[in-house]
Amino acid sequence: MWEAMQSSGMWQGVGTGAAWIVTGCLLAAGAVGCVLPVLPGHLILLIAAVAHRLMLGEASGLRWWSFLVLVLLMAVSQAFEMLSGAAGTKWFGGTRWGAIGALVGSIVGLFFLPFGLLLGPLIGAVVGEVAFSRQQAKPALMSGVGSVVGTVAGMGFKIVVGVMMIAWFFLDVFWIGN
Repeated sequence: MWEAMQSSGMWQGVGTGAAWIVTGCLLAAGAVGCVLPVLPGHLILLIAAVAHRLMLGEASGLRWWSFLVLVLLMAVSQAFEMLSGAAGTKWFGGTRWGAIGALVGSIVGLFFLPFGLLLGPLIGAVVGEVAFSRQQAKPALMSGVGSVVGTVAGMGFKIVVGVMMIAWFFLDVFWIGN
């Protein structure tokens, strides 16, 4: 498969230095995207690895199973980030409705970056608790605080996984692949 993509004329003449410049820029953008929510950091890191392999072929040092590892890390991180607000709600004593509200709030909050990342789960959990569980204000607010704590933990996990993806890339290129 790689050979078929590389045999197309567009990759001919790309030197090692140019390939590393492109890869380095993509890795830097991916790292920034793991911290700033406006960029899909993990996806950019995966694209960096694919582009590196396409530009350099076997000389890149990347093996096919590295892409499987990178995709798996990306999927786990995204799932954890989406569910962390709901888990925080439950951890702080919220009900199932608060957790569902936090999950819905985190999805809606994506459309209101950057404040929606924290306010979405908070508002969703509180609304879920008050409207559907008939909780009083104090337990509903505790549930909302739990959703924020969980969301922040999810963001921290996202950064850790981004570092792991970058480390895996360099390990496979320079150590495992050779």
